Amino acid sequence: MDQYKKMTETPIPKLILTLSVPTIISMLVTNIYNLVDTAFVGKLGTSASGAVGVVFGFMSLIQAFGFMFGQGSGSIIARSLGQGNKERASVHASMGFVSSFVCGAVISGISFLFLDKIVMLLGSTDTIAPYARQYIVYITAAAPFMSSSLTLNNILRYEGKASLGMVGLMSGAVLNMAADPILMFGLKLGIAGAGIATALSQFLSWSILLSMFLRGKTETKLSIENLRKGKLMFVLNIMATGFPSLLRQGLNSLCTVLFNSRCAVYGDAAVSAMSIVTRIIFFSFSIALGIGQGFQPVSGFNYGAGKYKRLKAAYRFAALVSEGIIIVGCVILMVFSGELIGIFRDDPEVIKIGTRALRLQAAAQLLLPLCMISEMLFQSTGKRLCASLLSSLRSGLLLIPSLMILSSLRGLSGIQESQPLAQLLSFPLTIPFVIHFFRGLPHEDAVTAFDKRSESEERSST
Repeated sequence: MDQYKKMTETPIPKLILTLSVPTIISMLVTNIYNLVDTAFVGKLGTSASGAVGVVFGFMSLIQAFGFMFGQGSGSIIARSLGQGNKERASVHASMGFVSSFVCGAVISGISFLFLDKIVMLLGSTDTIAPYARQYIVYITAAAPFMSSSLTLNNILRYEGKASLGMVGLMSGAVLNMAADPILMFGLKLGIAGAGIATALSQFLSWSILLSMFLRGKTETKLSIENLRKGKLMFVLNIMATGFPSLLRQGLNSLCTVLFNSRCAVYGDAAVSAMSIVTRIIFFSFSIALGIGQGFQPVSGFNYGAGKYKRLKAAYRFAALVSEGIIIVGCVILMVFSGELIGIFRDDPEVIKIGTRALRLQAAAQLLLPLCMISEMLFQSTGKRLCASLLSSLRSGLLLIPSLMILSSLRGLSGIQESQPLAQLLSFPLTIPFVIHFFRGLPHEDAVTAFDKRSESEERSST
């Protein structure tokens, strides 16, 4: 009951910011780790730096399944809790977690059989491949924990307990940052040390996040009994609801591979530069993304509870705040682009290529918040088709043709311009979907069993 009141009565700005702050902190720490990891690996040379970018596409694929099961089960959980159905929420939490772990284990097993081929398919050059091979071995071993950690974290977010997820993610990120220099340079393991540090950090995060559920800190319960109550249709429902996340992350992974393959034609410096730009852009975007992730449980919970006025207010607030954050980030990236690239790789060619790409992507990010918040709105309210379509437009259906056409016509310049162009084209296509969704909502809020119970309690107390 307390959680229901919190999610349906707390003022929208306070609620979203309260849920966003832990997510933003954990994402910033995780992204700082990614940047520190990139900087450390950059000390090994341009080819090693490029290897991190190459393997990033593989990690994105693993994460895609973690997000699918996490966002899918989380959306159902938020709406179920909004309706007062904790049992249904717990069954879906248990099914989502186990499915994600099994899926990660399957990916790991298959990948170990074809590691050398995968390294080349990811876009490695002959000089990058040896480094990528050493790094990806440990990422592959950690796949089940990486995937299911993301699922657990998303379930916590949708419950409105993002602070618990923050503890798990931050613990792993801090371990990773501490272990990197020790393993890479202290023990002289090179890029393999970076891979081992990442694998260890993923296992630590997984252990801490799982303990939150086992120690009763959460609204939902993970148990064998809940698994027995589950049916195949529950897993299919989770996958269908989370499919936009799989689509978005999967297309991002595919696009990363295509970017690496196209950049490889222009040498290791181009691969390294675009890899660094990707990390910097995601770090800049992570704060705005954190606002969106704080909005998701508010959206799903209030939609399930029939609080449509709060849903509209939450959407407006999240879109405006995330846009304000992006504007500040854009200015910083535009002004200090060259210096930022130089932090990670002191190579004039890498800096030259990366500076132009970073400025273009920073400018294009100005259009991203509305698209992002809209995708999260549709997914959290169970509008699978709209969420899937918008995710695929921005992440692949527009980006892949842009990349293929522009890289053929304009070479390396076209590669740098393709992602900004895709974001520019996706913006006007998003607006009609949002207008149609809000026009279709009831004008008055629904009255739920919780509301009736609250009114009854208030009368009895007076």
